[in-house]
Amino acid sequence: MPPHRQQGFTLVEIAIVLVIIGLLLGGVLKGQGLIDSAKVKNIIQQSNSLTAAVNAYQDKFRALPGDDLQGTLHVPNSAGNGNGDGQIGDGQPREFTLAPQHLALGGFITGSFNGTSDFMTSAQGGAVYLYNDEVAGRAGNGIRFDNLPEGYAEQIDSKLDDGIANTGSVRATQPYGNTGAIIARTAVFF
Repeated sequence: MPPHRQQGFTLVEIAIVLVIIGLLLGGVLKGQGLIDSAKVKNIIQQSNSLTAAVNAYQDKFRALPGDDLQGTLHVPNSAGNGNGDGQIGDGQPREFTLAPQHLALGGFITGSFNGTSDFMTSAQGGAVYLYNDEVAGRAGNGIRFDNLPEGYAEQIDSKLDDGIANTGSVRATQPYGNTGAIIARTAVFF
């Protein structure tokens, strides 16, 4: 009886399998990068659109959405009027809840915002507010994006401003560098 030779994978076969696995993983990671890039672009587009909508509302009604003293006259069926102090605030009335409703009912943005529980969201899924906020030492009216991954916030800051979390017109509640962290608030001031 001839001796039985054990069969196994050769080094070349193992190398080919490892190369294929590497290519598959590379493709998956590249695909995730493309998805993340698309979400960041969507958030930037949303920021630009909301800034344009606020400017158009101001041009038409000489007031900020949400802060408009005559909001119910300018946009019938809205939940209320603001106090006219030039800040989209959170006092009484809660102007930041009125702002998206004023814009939507005025035809400046699409969506149905009831002024109490139906808020705008970003491509990442976090809430989006038009709000007079203080973020990283700067206060003023702006667009607040909540709960963005740090990489998203940093990319938005780099594309719209200076890429530094606590300077310029785009600010984040914490410095960049805690890879993978969720940033509570990122504000784009207008």
